[in-house]
Amino acid sequence: MKKNSMLMGMLLGVLFVVPLCAADAGRSSDAQKIDAVIAKMSPRAQAEIRISDKETFLKDLYFVLAEEKKYRSDDLNLYYLIDKQHTVSSTYEPKDLQPLVKNDVYAINRNDLSLRPDAAKALEQLGRAALKDGIRILVSSSYRSYAYQDRLFKYWVSVDGLEEAERESARPGTSQHQLGTAVDFGSITDDFAETKMGKWVYSHAAEYGWSLSFPKEYEDITGYRWECWHFRFIGVPACRFQERWFRNVQQYMLEFIDLWKQM
Repeated sequence: MKKNSMLMGMLLGVLFVVPLCAADAGRSSDAQKIDAVIAKMSPRAQAEIRISDKETFLKDLYFVLAEEKKYRSDDLNLYYLIDKQHTVSSTYEPKDLQPLVKNDVYAINRNDLSLRPDAAKALEQLGRAALKDGIRILVSSSYRSYAYQDRLFKYWVSVDGLEEAERESARPGTSQHQLGTAVDFGSITDDFAETKMGKWVYSHAAEYGWSLSFPKEYEDITGYRWECWHFRFIGVPACRFQERWFRNVQQYMLEFIDLWKQM
């Protein structure tokens, strides 16, 4: 009887130790993976992304990746990386695009605006919060099809020449607008940053899941000059994650997540 009790204790010990060891090994492997991912990013990213507390970083990363699954699964994922090197097809269009119509929450300056439903809901939340502070947000651009972006890019080439157009307009298939989760606010000019509306959006957008896509002094990273009016919906947790670990640079975070999923 005593021998049987001892044997049972040993077996239980093995059952508990093995999962714990496996979990420890997984955390250690993922901690090493952080360095491997960053090593694949640009030299500037490697210099600026400093992750000293890897355990806390991984907790935040796991949470953000799990949060993404709460959003629509029949479209491109919420953190889909699209830029001058990562594209979507000419036929891609988000499912169930929701038209933006005239309303009492925010203003629109065109009748052909639309967003993915999750982004449209977040825009309404942002607009309602702004109204409480006496500001009515103006939405000037939203979803754009591949064909629309093709015409727009060609227009800016005809106006400014190819080199300058590349700094301020996306080629078709490389625009965040085609994802149906990006919005241009206000005047779509640099002056927007100094307006009452622009200052409010800058201060509060992240609280509702909206992230500035092309910040100042990061053209070498994003591929585009500063666009104070262009925000992309990525969700509140991702906005916090970006601010905490990636110098509040959306491109850094999206590149990291894209590489993480590949490795």
